[in-house]
Amino acid sequence: MTVTSGVSFLLSLVITIILFSGMQMYKVWLTSTQLHTILGGFIGSLLFVFLLTAVGNLESSMFGKQFQQKFFPEVFISLLFSMISAGLVHRVSITTCFIFSMVALYYINRISQETYVPPAAASAIQTKKRK
Repeated sequence: MTVTSGVSFLLSLVITIILFSGMQMYKVWLTSTQLHTILGGFIGSLLFVFLLTAVGNLESSMFGKQFQQKFFPEVFISLLFSMISAGLVHRVSITTCFIFSMVALYYINRISQETYVPPAAASAIQTKKRK
């Protein structure tokens, strides 16, 4: 089931707010063990993905479907916000958030390339026969 860019923006924004508030509410639990600290970084990377989705859908609904996200400012600001929110939980969560976010960004870019970039036409190379 597909939704419009405006509805997707609202859904992504609500999920972003829920993740951020959940990280703050369970801050003590997320800092209790090393594994929970890594989980805090993973939740921060989910925050990055949903925030990036919200920003992209907002720009798509405002500027049209042809508008593309760029590294600066959209991706950079989303990454900065997610790393700051992970840093409010624990310092190690910043590092794991960055690592998980870079992996997520790689796969988002790869899916985007497969979906939106048209396949390159195979160029026919003609060779001349020599006598």
